[in-house]
Amino acid sequence: MPLPFLTADGVFDTDDAVDKVLAHDDRDRWRRPYRPGPWRVAIAALLLLLAAFMLLATMIIAFAGTWAGALGCLAAALAVIGAAVQILRAGVWVNRTGLRRVGLLATRTIPWSEIAEVRTVQQPVRWLGLPRTVQGQALTVAGRGGELPVLLTDHNADFLSRPEAFDRAADAVEAWAEEYRPLPA
Repeated sequence: MPLPFLTADGVFDTDDAVDKVLAHDDRDRWRRPYRPGPWRVAIAALLLLLAAFMLLATMIIAFAGTWAGALGCLAAALAVIGAAVQILRAGVWVNRTGLRRVGLLATRTIPWSEIAEVRTVQQPVRWLGLPRTVQGQALTVAGRGGELPVLLTDHNADFLSRPEAFDRAADAVEAWAEEYRPLPA
């Protein structure tokens, strides 16, 4: 007995399926052209585990009757949860209008019209964002006003020990740049 609702085989059998726009075809939404790496997810998971213990401590402190300590512990737990979410959001995002580099504390959006070139180069890169540098690959953006910060490296939390994932992500960002960057005059 076939169960077509469990597979995607019958999705495009209808005539009206051609008229529907798929979610990944919406070029106006900001999207990350790669998945978060295992290091980034592990760090966020550890922070969320820490936040769970902090929330448990908040409950214990509140039951003990010291509300000021409970509110302080709750605020710290919410800050840790916010940091974990921001760590998961960090990276390069693209859409039809430009390129967005989301960091832990700052976000920078660059319109495609201000980008002269997106390329992969060999250079010293930071290992997991720490001060230690190693030789690796970096995806850089050259703006019309000069060199902009490095977007991706093969030694950051998304691509450490995954060079093929870095190559796919760099190719995807370069393809977005080729598609939406205006031609030089």
